[in-house]
Parts: sequence; C-alpha cells; structure tokens
Amino acid sequence: MIKFNQVSLRRGTQLLFESANLIVHPGQRVGLTGANGTGKSSLFAMLRQQLHADTGEVSIPDVWTIAHVAQETPAVNTSALDYVLEGDAELTELNQQLADAEANHDGHLVGVLHDKLAAIDAYTANSRAGKLLHGLGFTAEQESWPVNAFSGGWRMRLNLAQALMCRSDLLLLDEPTNHLDLEAVYWLEEWLRAYPGTLIVISHDRDFLDRVVTHIAHIEQQRVKLYTGSYSDFELARAEHLANQQAAHQKQQREIAHMRSFVTRFKAKATKARQAQSRIKALERMELIAPAHVDSPFHFEFFPPSRLATPLLDLDKASVGYDENKPLISNIKMRLAPGDRIGLLGPNGAGKSTLIKLIAGVLEPLSGKRKEGKDIRIGYFAQHQLEQLRPDDSPLKHIQRLNKLASEQECRNFLGGFGFHGDKALEPVAPFSGGEKARLVLAILVYQKPAVLLLDEPTNHLDLEMRLALTVALQDFEGALVVVSHDRHLLRTVTDDLWLVSNGQATVFDGDLDDYRQWLLNKDKPEKTTESSSAVNNKKQDRQNAAQQRQKLQPLRNSVKKAEQQMDKLNEALSSLEMQLADTALYTDANKDKLKHLLQQQADLKTQLEQTEMQWFDASEQLEAAQAAEE
Repeated sequence: MIKFNQVSLRRGTQLLFESANLIVHPGQRVGLTGANGTGKSSLFAMLRQQLHADTGEVSIPDVWTIAHVAQETPAVNTSALDYVLEGDAELTELNQQLADAEANHDGHLVGVLHDKLAAIDAYTANSRAGKLLHGLGFTAEQESWPVNAFSGGWRMRLNLAQALMCRSDLLLLDEPTNHLDLEAVYWLEEWLRAYPGTLIVISHDRDFLDRVVTHIAHIEQQRVKLYTGSYSDFELARAEHLANQQAAHQKQQREIAHMRSFVTRFKAKATKARQAQSRIKALERMELIAPAHVDSPFHFEFFPPSRLATPLLDLDKASVGYDENKPLISNIKMRLAPGDRIGLLGPNGAGKSTLIKLIAGVLEPLSGKRKEGKDIRIGYFAQHQLEQLRPDDSPLKHIQRLNKLASEQECRNFLGGFGFHGDKALEPVAPFSGGEKARLVLAILVYQKPAVLLLDEPTNHLDLEMRLALTVALQDFEGALVVVSHDRHLLRTVTDDLWLVSNGQATVFDGDLDDYRQWLLNKDKPEKTTESSSAVNNKKQDRQNAAQQRQKLQPLRNSVKKAEQQMDKLNEALSSLEMQLADTALYTDANKDKLKHLLQQQADLKTQLEQTEMQWFDASEQLEAAQAAEE
C-alpha cells in the first residue's frame, strides 16, 4: 500500500502539506483533486522520490514498478510503435540482452532470454502497443511514422501510450485527457477501468473521474482527505459538510438560488428530447453541489452583447477546408440566432475546429456563403491564442488596452473574478501557467461583449473550480454559443443542440452524449443488411425534419427567452426596491412623500411583472404545443 504518515512539505516559503496522512490500498483508483497550487504535482513528485518530505514519511513498496507520463518527448527518428514499446523497460532490456547474446553466438543465454520473454508475454507486445495507439487515435499507417513527425499534442498521446505500455503496479496520470478528443477519452476510460494496478490521476474532468475512480483524495488546507466513491459522491459529501458551516450560509443560498432559478426556467421550455432531459439532470445536480464550491475564487458573468441581430450568422451551402479541390466539410447550412447553444461532436480530424474557424471568419468558405450580422462581435477561444498574449504585459494592461476609459479599479475588480487578485493582476504574463493564460484569454473575450461565442476546447488547463464558474456564466450568456469540448459536463450543461461533424458533413445530431458514445462504437462496423441501411437513411431524414422544425420554433423560443430576461430584470428591480422599503426610517412623517413614491413604484413593477409572466406563460404554452405536435 501507499502510506503518507504525518507528512509536511514546503516549496520555498509556501507550506503545501502539514501533518498530512493518506493510505491508498493496492488496486484502488484514486482521483487527486484540489485547487491549483495546493500540491497535487508535488505529491506525485514525492511518490516518484523526486521530492522528499520535510517531516513525516512517504512509504511505497520497493518492488512496485511506477509508470508516469513524460512531459517532454525527444525529437527522435524512432517509430511511434517502437517508442511505445520502450514503455516496457523490462521488455526493452531483455530484447537488448537477446540481441547481444545472438551477436555473441551464446546459445544457452539465448534460450534463457527467450524463456524470460515468454514469461512476460513479450510476443504479443507489438499487438498490445498497436492497440494502445489505435485507441488513442493513431492510424495503422502512423505506427511507422517517426516520433519527430508528430505535433506536440500527438507526441503527448505517444507519451501516454508509452506509460500505459509499462506493466506497472502504480500508474500516475496528470491531466491525461487534455490532448484527447472524446473518442480517445471514452477508450481511455475503459482501459483504466480494467487496469489491475493502483491508479492515481490528477484530472479536472468530472465525467472522466466519475467513470474511472473509486476514491477521491482532496487536498485542502495543507491536508489530504480520502473520500470513497466517485467525484460526484465527493462533491455531495463536501457540499453537506460546507452547508453546516454557518459563516458561508448566505453566499451558499445565493448560489443555490441562481441554479434553482435556471433549472426551473429551463424545465419550462425544454423539449422531451433526450438532449434536453440530460441537461435538466445535469443542472439539477449542479444545484445540489453548489455549496461544495462556495469558496471558489472564480466568479464572473458575461456582459450583454454590445449588439445583437437575427440571424447573427448564416452559413448557406458553405464548404470549408484547406484544399480548394478537396473540402473537409461540404454543404454546411447553419443559422445562428441569439440564444442558440450548439456543441460540435465528431471524430478527431473530422473538421470540428475547421468549422469553428469558418464561423469565426478565420477561414473563408471554399464555396457557398458566410454572412454575419452587421456590427456584431465574435469571440473566439482556441489554444493557440494563449501564445498570442503579450508576454511582458500584465493582465491589467491586457484589459486596459480594450477600454482606455475604464478605471484601474474597475479593471482589477473584473480580473478578480478570474482569479487575478492583488499583485497577480500586475505581474507579466510570460511565466504564467497554461491555466492562468487560459483564464486571461477568457477574461479578454468576456470583456469584449461578444454576440457569438466560439469555444474550441476551452477547458484545457482549467481546474474544476474555473470550469464550474465558466459553466455557470455560460448559462446566462445572451448571444449564440458554439463549443467543441471533450468535457462532457460542460457540453451537457451549456448546450441545447448537438451537431455531428463526420464524413465531410455537419448535421444536427438527434440524441445525447450517451447516444454519441454508441455512435462512436458502431461507426466502424459494416452495415449488415439493406434494411439496416434503410434505417440509417430514415434516421437521417428524421434528423433533417427535426432541424427544420427547430428553425420554425425559433421565434417562439425567442419570445420565451425575451420574457424570461424581462422577468429577471423586473425581479431584480423589485428586490432592490424592497430593500429600500425595509428601511424603518422611511416610515416617518418626514419621509411620507418618498415612501408614497416607492410604494407606487413597487405597485407598477408588480403589475409589469404580472403582465410579463402572462406573456411568458402564453409563449411557453404555444412552444409546448408546437413541440408536442412535432412529436
């Protein structure tokens, strides 16, 4: 077993652990969580004996083989397959000894080595390495490519495959899903669930943790506490614990009220489609776990877009790609209106990011038309933008550059919601971590008040608390959202519609993420009969009909949304007014006129609210009736 006994550790002046205790039994799969800077990577370093505790003891069986993912990949000519095989150190060593024995014509040693190789199942090693590469998205052809032919993200996949190839007793994984698409994430989940050794994984992907781990080790206040169950179980346990702390009670209630209001509104307008039902379940869960994140350092919201139009953007029979004679996606028909929330699904390389670039205007259509609304702003987040930040400038300077009239305090208040407090807002960006840079790029996007928000893997490098803050903020975004993400929790909670990018097409996907998982499992299987082909065609026609019907329902959805927004404003105004009316000083002869004026305002607001609620109710009924007719 792994045992931390009264462990204390400092890095510089910072105390990471103080008298920390932890026991992990063989075969347990543990998710390691905690805010950035609490010591997750340092705990890994202690397990690998790269760091030693200042006091206390870290014990791990001497006979255990530990595997981890290398952070650097040498630019070597070794083939991808051979590079992965190097993950099995014993196999590599025995093969080298065998080559030497054969060169020396030592027949006895050759026989001994063959026996040892057979004992470790060496003769299936190539097959096992090939399966790892295939599961992580590599083609059979790419197995023979040299390592230096791959880009950085694909090299990280090679490092992951190499770690999985090791016949380890303990596997340490730090954000293993960061460079994977959903298809590879699904595969990795199944592989890890079957892994016979002890697993400790750092991840900010809650769905991944829920599928893989049996325990959560949470680092907080220089301690490590082990919880039994999935990440969702941990959230509920922590929420219950924090709910009992009266000091945070009022803040908790505000977070819960926000979530409850959103769930109620969404229920009222949701269809009976599986995607909508999946989202309702996810939102109801967010309400339950809100107290577990009451102490999050991240709280922000999107400003109303500077300008809205209908449609915001229109793609008409557009094709896009990098070769004029060979489009990656053809005949794209997409119309974005305020309130649209689309998640893009599809296998790696199918063109999801390329479609985002077309919507953003980074790529022009090879054919067809792309038309955007007049004077609208498009906010586009992609990983390469992290490197486009000015390295010598501070977060404050980046924001001030966008609005020279804003005061320093206003900019600092805004940046505080993204975790840039105090001196951090004044430090140069150059040494920032990937997560800090990603938060700053998101802050810059939010500050520009976009009408169309395009997010390509926005959660890479973001920790769980920032992911939750982004999810909550996106729920109230008034413009159109298109997102590519392997974070299924984000997709479930912020998107209304899923589109599938595959086989050169981009079409509405009629189903939820569970259906998409099944689609991935079945997509490579050959069609057995004409009947099954006909069923596929019928489904395609059903999806096309559903998409047309959704377009017809858009005006009704817009009416419902407009009424909801007006109700929110009126409720906010009423709350503010009622706070004024709670002042006992008003109820004196000297303030009689002011009181009368406020009471009249209150009556007017209540009348307006009642009328707006009736408008909302009528529009909701019409929408529900139209949706029922559709079914």
